[in-house]
Amino acid sequence: MSNQIANRKVICDVLCEHAKTDQDIVVLCSDSRGSASLTPFFKEFPDQAVEVGIAEQDLVGISAGLAKAGKKAFCASPASFLTTRSYEQCKVDCAYSDTNVKLIGISGGVSYGALGMSHHSAQDIAAMTAIPNMRVYLPSDRHQTRKLTEALLEDEKCAYIRTGRNPVRDVYSEEDCPFEMDKATVVKEGTDVAIIACGEMVRPAVDAADLLKEKGISAGVLDMYCLKPLDREAIIKAAQNAKVVITVEEHSPYGGLGSMVAQVVGESCPKKVLSLALPDAPVITGTSQEVFVYYGLTGEGIAKKAEEILG
Repeated sequence: MSNQIANRKVICDVLCEHAKTDQDIVVLCSDSRGSASLTPFFKEFPDQAVEVGIAEQDLVGISAGLAKAGKKAFCASPASFLTTRSYEQCKVDCAYSDTNVKLIGISGGVSYGALGMSHHSAQDIAAMTAIPNMRVYLPSDRHQTRKLTEALLEDEKCAYIRTGRNPVRDVYSEEDCPFEMDKATVVKEGTDVAIIACGEMVRPAVDAADLLKEKGISAGVLDMYCLKPLDREAIIKAAQNAKVVITVEEHSPYGGLGSMVAQVVGESCPKKVLSLALPDAPVITGTSQEVFVYYGLTGEGIAKKAEEILG
């Protein structure tokens, strides 16, 4: 049976587990506890939960204030609003002020589907990685999300975490989920093409590698869940071992994973780099999966591009 647990729910589960013994954990929402799957936390720990209403700037500012008072603040809001309406607060109150605020951007990318560009967040990687002292993470599945959330509970630095809305197919398993903070995970080794992906695009990248293997093409997959700090060493190693590099992301073609990887590869080991991303335009109307199929962000679409670039 395919996975039925969304990454956002895993975050709530981990926070609930740790809040039982850590009263400094506080969760804040902007009328988004349902969308963020954080309702169980609000019910179980009402004294450690704050609902600010539809006021994203207040959400981040209050979170930063609580963090300065010694709390471990996790604030959740749709990624499309958290990284635009409250961008100044993310920059000044969190990063510049060096506060322990974990910004959870829920329903990232095109998760909201038919609601359109107003609710899509195809710019958040570019925006958030541009802020000094802001870390940016896009976990690929529920197992990695658990490992990441547990790691973030142990540090006192601000970070932005983007999750999608729906459950995603597993990349890892509960027994086999290698994880090292701020280090990309090698999912598959390959010598013909290196596919570097982040977030929900890692599973399609793995599917593409499996399809390419059937045709005699060796494809490696690198899970770059840590967009910032970017694991440059892992990128260079993957590029050096392959003939070409393909990046896959649920983001604008500008300022995201593709741009970062191209910069690293261009500086350190020049190779052809192909970036697969959303278009620089409002995307078609449809579910997220329909959008992915239309723009070739699927195992079949990635494999086809890999065959084309290899000639």
